[in-house]
Amino acid sequence: MEFPMLSKGQNLSLPADVEQVDVVLGWTESDVEVDASALLLNADGKVRSDADFVFYNQPESSDGSIRFLGTSGTEEGAQARIAIDLSAVPEDVHTVALAGSIGSGSFGDLGKLALRVVDGAGHTLAEYVTADATTESAFVFGEVYRRNGEWKVRAVGQGWESGLAGLATDFGVDIDNDTDPELAATPDDSSDHGESAEAVAHGSAGDATQLVPELPTTPAAPAAPAAPAAPAKAKTRGVRTAKRIVKKSKPVEFVLAEHDTWQPARLFSVIGVGTGEEQERRATSALIATMQAVRPFARAVCARMGAPAGAFEGYVEVAYERGETKVIPDAVLKVSRGSRLWTGLLEVKTGNGKLKKEQLENYLDVARKNKYDVVVSLSNDVPASAGELPVEVDRRKLAKVALRHLSWAEVGHEARMLLSHGGIDDDLQAWILAEFLRYLDHPRSGAAEFVDMGRHWVTVRDAVTAGTLRAGDQKAVAVADTWVSLSRHLALRLTAELGVTVKHILPRRHGSDPAARNAAVAERLATDGVFEAVLRIPETAGDLGVIADVRTNKIRCRTSVEAPNEGTSGRRLSWLLRQLKDVPGDVQVEAVYSERGNEACEHLDAVRADPKVLTDGRAGEIVSFSLEQSFPMGGRRSGTAASFITSVTSSTEAFYGTVVQQLREWVPAAPKQTEQPRTDTAEAEGD
Repeated sequence: MEFPMLSKGQNLSLPADVEQVDVVLGWTESDVEVDASALLLNADGKVRSDADFVFYNQPESSDGSIRFLGTSGTEEGAQARIAIDLSAVPEDVHTVALAGSIGSGSFGDLGKLALRVVDGAGHTLAEYVTADATTESAFVFGEVYRRNGEWKVRAVGQGWESGLAGLATDFGVDIDNDTDPELAATPDDSSDHGESAEAVAHGSAGDATQLVPELPTTPAAPAAPAAPAAPAKAKTRGVRTAKRIVKKSKPVEFVLAEHDTWQPARLFSVIGVGTGEEQERRATSALIATMQAVRPFARAVCARMGAPAGAFEGYVEVAYERGETKVIPDAVLKVSRGSRLWTGLLEVKTGNGKLKKEQLENYLDVARKNKYDVVVSLSNDVPASAGELPVEVDRRKLAKVALRHLSWAEVGHEARMLLSHGGIDDDLQAWILAEFLRYLDHPRSGAAEFVDMGRHWVTVRDAVTAGTLRAGDQKAVAVADTWVSLSRHLALRLTAELGVTVKHILPRRHGSDPAARNAAVAERLATDGVFEAVLRIPETAGDLGVIADVRTNKIRCRTSVEAPNEGTSGRRLSWLLRQLKDVPGDVQVEAVYSERGNEACEHLDAVRADPKVLTDGRAGEIVSFSLEQSFPMGGRRSGTAASFITSVTSSTEAFYGTVVQQLREWVPAAPKQTEQPRTDTAEAEGD
């Protein structure tokens, strides 16, 4: 589907039947944290009050029309998402400014910046991409504004050098960063103004108007003008833009057992769990109960559904009338924040259960009739990229209700992030969440992370081995889509384990075109017999590549690291070997030289015994090293430890733990001062 690309200053009318949109702010450098914010502005281009500033410490406007949904990693970098309910924006709000800020550095270091406006089904309505930023530490990407009864979006691209606090101040927000960090962010001290869900879990110029006409393109923070003395009055505490400190609870320990075989009672028991409906009911009940007991977990999961940060309640097996029949979703989700009430209908599948178009469309009809916000599907389907839906529905049913999909892998990801990397400071809540995660990990729960390569896997695998597979085979395309989903699953697992955003890297053209992406993967499989995924992990020396070679039944994991740019090839090799002292000897080490045709590759055991096997008789200097390790590949489509999925997952995690995390980039020594001879004057002063 084609959508308009906006240039700076250009505007575009949003479809009249779209009442809810998400604005996605994106950037390519995922290692840099960008904080998204929105400001509700009146006709004068100012906020009406401090409550009109929506950001990580104040994730929702007082009327509930604007919500900050947190940040996440993408295949192209990172993104932050802001939800706008156009039908609920107050009449005296003329413009919603959409901004981003960074704590250190400038936007000029981030490369391309993007703003996308998407509808409830995830379809892009407009996009603006710019690389004009230079020294700014705060940046208004664009704005959604009201003109003559219709909503429009405009690309702005305006920067500030004064950061988030300076930008907010220029729009009329009262900033107070001198308060105790443990205090709430806003004057009303509402407990709902906590961290964002992502933070606690772990976007024609004819009638265009300037966002803030009186400000220059890159203004510095304005100096306070001199003013005559005024009678002292009590100062209202303003918005605190400083981030909160994430806390981590201590795990509950059971120490009184007389034998190691004693097991503590489990909160969510798998005893008696069958399949089908019983399995779905158990999993749904466990999820809803945990969300009600562990508020940070509820916020993290609800944020993925587009819900605000607020008090959560869930109800199961609620019946709705639809004509002469009844529709019974697995759960009804409610989130309240002030006068705002968000409602979602949840449809759950476990095991190999598949979502059905007719069922989801029935729920969309019920949600529209009851003026609910969203229908959420939850299953073991892991979409190949964020925002994709496993089932296509009639788009006309999405005019007033959004449709979102979650996988059980993502639910488990949020739980692991909270338990491993902070966000829960209550020991009892941590125990409850750990019990829920234990339940999900049990095979009987039916909430598997990623367990099936699909019904065409065996046929496609055998065709690859026989050499008869062709890229245009629709079975190959289906398996290709599943491989990309598995790659994203690998990134989710590592993100939860490591506490940093791990990205599955795809070419930019494939990120927005699933059909082209799947065709390219199928062609590589038919031509070379391999699948390949590239994972980018922050703070590592190189990307982690995973190659599944169907013809040889091997999983090859590899990474590359730049060699030091000084010293002989022998010294550069010694630098690498010092980092590999605990790495298995069967890892292959390849040295790449500046002179082509001089590459050398040996097993690490051989290099340890005689490092010269990689350097003798080679022209040029070593410029990089590649490390590769092979693992056996399982052939089964699903289920057991011998499955293809298990072999890919275990190989990736093993290679990261034993090789990738041992490596560090070369850091040259600091330049040394040249000793200067003392002058006569200096000698005289010394005397």
